[in-house]
Amino acid sequence: MFDFDSTIERQSDKCRKWDHPFVCSRFGAVPKDFIPLWIADMDFTSPPAVIDGFQRIVQHGTFGYTYCFDAFYDAVITFQHERHQVNVQRDWITLTYGTVSTLHYTVQAFCQPGDSVMMNTPVYDPFAMAAQRQNVHVLASPLRVEENRYHLDVELIEDQLKTHRPKLWFFCSPHNPSGRIWRADEIRLVSDLCKRYGVILVVDEVHAEHILDGKFVSCLSSGCAALDNVIVLTSPNKAFNLGGLKTSYSIIPNETLRQRFRQQLEKNSITSPNIFGVWGIILAYQQGLAWLDALNGYLRGNAVYLANAIKTHFPDWKMMTPESSYLAWIDVSADERSATQLTQHFAQQAGVVIEDGSHYVQNGENYLRINFGTQRYWLEHAIDRMLKHY
Repeated sequence: MFDFDSTIERQSDKCRKWDHPFVCSRFGAVPKDFIPLWIADMDFTSPPAVIDGFQRIVQHGTFGYTYCFDAFYDAVITFQHERHQVNVQRDWITLTYGTVSTLHYTVQAFCQPGDSVMMNTPVYDPFAMAAQRQNVHVLASPLRVEENRYHLDVELIEDQLKTHRPKLWFFCSPHNPSGRIWRADEIRLVSDLCKRYGVILVVDEVHAEHILDGKFVSCLSSGCAALDNVIVLTSPNKAFNLGGLKTSYSIIPNETLRQRFRQQLEKNSITSPNIFGVWGIILAYQQGLAWLDALNGYLRGNAVYLANAIKTHFPDWKMMTPESSYLAWIDVSADERSATQLTQHFAQQAGVVIEDGSHYVQNGENYLRINFGTQRYWLEHAIDRMLKHY
């Protein structure tokens, strides 16, 4: 029904992932026929229903100012209920301009210079940037690795909360970069600790739609996070490959937190949506779910292929099972070369562009991250090239 195998010419997009000059600026002299498996951008077209809807907008030919109309709220409420079994009220929803910028606004709204923000490392590096750019300290709490899977270090976390009293805890659920899905009891524990020590829980659920192994539990689910002390940030961008639209939204049940958050958005003139962004949410959530389910099946196959290829050809490496997302997190600490050296070597010698984990705030220095959200053709050719130049 949906074709995920056909390769797509993406250089003309001027997308960062495939743009040769841009990639060279990041990874050095990379061959022109490189294969990019780095930034979290899939190589599939968005759902046909989204593309058709955008074409209707383009054909209509007017691109004026819009607002968050009923269909936007209805789409979010219905999607969250049917997909994640949570009941969201309209008043809780606030449209924003991308999750990364929203992390910055959240720090601005609830922190002062010199405060700190907790985050479990390794983690998506904009978490730290959002704090540091506001002169707010990063309180890194390393995750424990047991049987090649991340776990919360509860004793360390509680000690840090007691000692440093952060204003916010940025919690990535599912976890980026490993794809770990947190259980309901783990989320409840995090929420209880936040309540005990006066910390606002900010949960990034951006990777909640690509579930490959297990079941995602939203922090808004009954019995998970305390609704009076949680800010949820999410978007359809990763799920439906709409990242360039820079559209997202927050869900904040508590009115006091919500009003403070919205006041900060107004200070930054975050007041009305991009016309394609708001319609992208509506179209994807209302008409894109069959496509998303089919895509997740394809991604599962890619994850299995990549795991088997690494186990067979790179036995010193250990790939964590990606329970969610399309990003493989691979421990290469047993390799003779460091993750950074491997990244540079593969990019410049093999023309395979992957990332090392050194910029995932802390504790990712021994890892590689490989994006398998692409056609199997590219994965197979990338593995062949890496083997030849290993």
